[in-house]
Amino acid sequence: MQLYQRDAIEFVVTLDESALTTVEQAFASLGRGEAVQPPILSMAMDEFNSEVDVKTAHIRGWKRFAIKVSTGAFDNPQRGLPSLNGLMMAFSAETGLVDAVLFDKGYLTTVRTALAGAIASKYLARVDSKRVTVLGAGEQADWQVRALRLVRDIEHVDVWARRTEAAEAYAEAMRRQGLEVQVHDSIRNACARADIIVTTTPSREPLLKATDLPEGVHVTAMGSDSPDKRELDEEVMIRADAFVCDTRAQSENNGELKAFAERQPPFKVFELGQVIDAGLNLRLSPSTITVCDLTGTGVQDTAIANYALSLLVTE
Repeated sequence: MQLYQRDAIEFVVTLDESALTTVEQAFASLGRGEAVQPPILSMAMDEFNSEVDVKTAHIRGWKRFAIKVSTGAFDNPQRGLPSLNGLMMAFSAETGLVDAVLFDKGYLTTVRTALAGAIASKYLARVDSKRVTVLGAGEQADWQVRALRLVRDIEHVDVWARRTEAAEAYAEAMRRQGLEVQVHDSIRNACARADIIVTTTPSREPLLKATDLPEGVHVTAMGSDSPDKRELDEEVMIRADAFVCDTRAQSENNGELKAFAERQPPFKVFELGQVIDAGLNLRLSPSTITVCDLTGTGVQDTAIANYALSLLVTE
């Protein structure tokens, strides 16, 4: 068994086309029914504004599967600490022996989450998308835009966050990446000219409303990943011409489909892996509005762990 620290992992795993393709292929395997993925084990610790998730999956034909333990402590930025932490354990699917422990401190989760957002936009956003609105100014606000630039020629970022100082700091960081950035004092104004909207908050109540959506926009919602979180008003999903999620079961329990817990949603629900595998074109016109709800899947974790080990280990 090998133990790898974050520095070594971060040196070899970056946001690039190879990593994106690996995660994309894992989603496609899930869409084909070639993955075993149990429900998320999740626990919230309200008194500390923190949580822990345990995710895993086996993809048929892959030699290893991963079990990921991911922690979130959302008061950590005020402590000068990252809000995400954790590790991944890689096991032989055949023998059950531990192959490696990736003590990545949440880095691989950060990468695979960002790549999932990029994959959603690759299949759902207009190909000429250049302007992205980001709601939230935390770690994923940065990573989502960086990953998005793998699939779309992003030039301008509009940002809104609850704390103006956080939004301003984020804007400066994005400008250093060569992007034009504007900070807004309202969600409505931030979204007015968006080609893509990415929600990256730990909100417990809906933030984005249907009236905030311009024609032709794609929305990636990735902050709602537990039963007590919500970012989208239900009218956002109803207004959309196509609604996609990483898995329906997780969206109903942890994601935005919780809004329809008492009734069937009045729209068809697509899963991202099926969209990828079947090559579905859900954007039928320039004015089509699409929404993708990402709760985070075990196949992403198994994919990124295997990808990391392919670069760290000499077979």
